[in-house]
Amino acid sequence: MSARAKSKSAEIRSRLTHPVIDSDGHTIESMAVFLDYLADVAGTRVVERFPLALEDTFGDPRWMKSSQAERRDLRKLKPTWWANPARNTLDLATATMPKLMHERLDEMGLDVSVVYPTIALVTLEIADEEIRRASARALNRMKADLFGEFSDRLIAAATIPMHTPAEAIAELDYAVREARLKAAMVASYVRRSIPKVAREFPGAAKYTYWMDTFGLDSEHDYDPFWAKCVELGISPTFHSVGYGWGARTSISNYVHNHIGNFAASADAICKGLLLGGIPTRFPKLKFGFLEGGVAWARTLFCELIGHWKKRNGEAIKHYDPQSTDRKLFNELLARYGTGTLHGDADRILGRANYGGFAAGDPAQIDEWRQSGVRSPEDIRDIFQRQFYFGCEGDDPLTMMAYRPMGTPFDLHLNAFYGSDIGHWDVPDMSECLEETTELVDHGLMSPGELRQFVYATPLEFWTANNPNFFKGTRIESAIARA
Repeated sequence: MSARAKSKSAEIRSRLTHPVIDSDGHTIESMAVFLDYLADVAGTRVVERFPLALEDTFGDPRWMKSSQAERRDLRKLKPTWWANPARNTLDLATATMPKLMHERLDEMGLDVSVVYPTIALVTLEIADEEIRRASARALNRMKADLFGEFSDRLIAAATIPMHTPAEAIAELDYAVREARLKAAMVASYVRRSIPKVAREFPGAAKYTYWMDTFGLDSEHDYDPFWAKCVELGISPTFHSVGYGWGARTSISNYVHNHIGNFAASADAICKGLLLGGIPTRFPKLKFGFLEGGVAWARTLFCELIGHWKKRNGEAIKHYDPQSTDRKLFNELLARYGTGTLHGDADRILGRANYGGFAAGDPAQIDEWRQSGVRSPEDIRDIFQRQFYFGCEGDDPLTMMAYRPMGTPFDLHLNAFYGSDIGHWDVPDMSECLEETTELVDHGLMSPGELRQFVYATPLEFWTANNPNFFKGTRIESAIARA
């Protein structure tokens, strides 16, 4: 490998005066090796049940064996397919073998990579508790074993299922204290059955669900889990898929289902956390939303500010039906009520509390109470200090992090670089940094913003709750000098 010609990414890296931190690399797990770990954790019975548990999650693999008529009849979602390197065998091997990935980081122009599992994108959603928890434990043992000797440049992320706070706390505690993992891939949501449907129509329960995002309207109190993150020095990152939701349910086109799916997943957990008050209750905790880019975050930030201004606890009273001046409305109706618009206010507007709740129910009227947000500045501060957004190197809309373009407070968003090596998004790993610096070449990012993107912001995120995150890594001395 050392005899390979120097890549353009390596040449670009040699000219930079700062390290390059990849906050979202990926490994492709060998299923054979993973199943060995699963057997060691939970026994052969769980291994035998594992394939069926996978089939019962989103993207049913049995789609391949179904006829088009069966797909239409059951609305079978077309699953992920041909998603890993193949013709580029070197990249396939790199994504599979940590030693080779470690050796090739210079070729990619990367100093350090936080490496996420791939199979966990599915196992986090397994409904069967025994199999789900055993899968997370097996993955975390596997990552600790395979990546341990390469931790000077490859930092493996733990898999943390979130079906209950107790489950999440137990696995995070194991991952950090025993497996010695420093990063955590946390599920963005849990699909939960609608209780009435589960009781009365159990066969339909798996098709009718709601999304628990651990903050707003959650089935459980997840505050003990967030407290555990603070205690263990973990800045949680969310990296769940969002296809199979809403319109992303094509039975024939994976591209249709894939586009925007990570942004949708990130948007859901981000809103759930903010409106549920998690950032205000844990002000020192930082949250990372991976692979969805930053365009959705700019939109969400603007929408939250706009909604707060017009629908906060005081402003909403402007729309209280009880505040309508019925006398004035009747006078105007007499003058301007033409055709079928005749009668009085009670007839036209309705007699009983038109369009809303009883004004005496503050829990329903002020929808911002739980969030702890009391001003637009509070929303700004949460986005500025606690929310971080993973962007791939080829995403031109990353520039929206640094171009407020008149949005509230001229806020710059915290974008940090994630290569996504190991997946089909990256046809040639050697072009990682080359592709990223094209944003500068095309005028979409300044050299200073590039430094912020690939170094300063990820450094800030990963060390905020663990100042020793990069201790023992290749960039430790560079960080100390800076």
